[in-house]
Amino acid sequence: MTNHPPASSETAPTQAAGALGALAAAPAAELEKTLLEICSSPRWAAALTATRPWADRDALLAANAAAMAELTPADLADAMAGHARIGSPKAGDATSEREQAGVHGVDTALLDELREANAAYEARFGHVFLICATGRTAATMLAALRERFPNDAATEAEIVRGELRKINDIRIDRLLDDSHR
Repeated sequence: MTNHPPASSETAPTQAAGALGALAAAPAAELEKTLLEICSSPRWAAALTATRPWADRDALLAANAAAMAELTPADLADAMAGHARIGSPKAGDATSEREQAGVHGVDTALLDELREANAAYEARFGHVFLICATGRTAATMLAALRERFPNDAATEAEIVRGELRKINDIRIDRLLDDSHR
């Protein structure tokens, strides 16, 4: 029987630092491919790649925020293209299904309301309703959709930019935390 030291609270940060270093050292094309799995905007992935090496997780998350702030409307459209419609996670896409876990097992009538509200939103704004769905229920996402529906296009674009940043932060954290498993 081998004795292993007990897991310490420093294990996860150390492993995340190793993952951060591995990301920073990856060839640019490989890193951009990895980053495009987080956010489907090529400009965002290139911008993050250009900011490496990152001193720590916070520096990478700050680079995400800075890159998101610089995205043009076309870049935002690229980023949104990688997201499933709220209430309809992409089948077989673990990320989509995990992030939209709040819609699993929900009453059909509520899902129908969500689909109808999504269609109205898409007709108004020309893109999917985007919200950081992690930890949200279908009812809270529907309420947020209805609350945001009256926004003008410019206001909504800035809200979408913020939601994308939150989603990217969560996905970056997950990448750093899961890379050692």
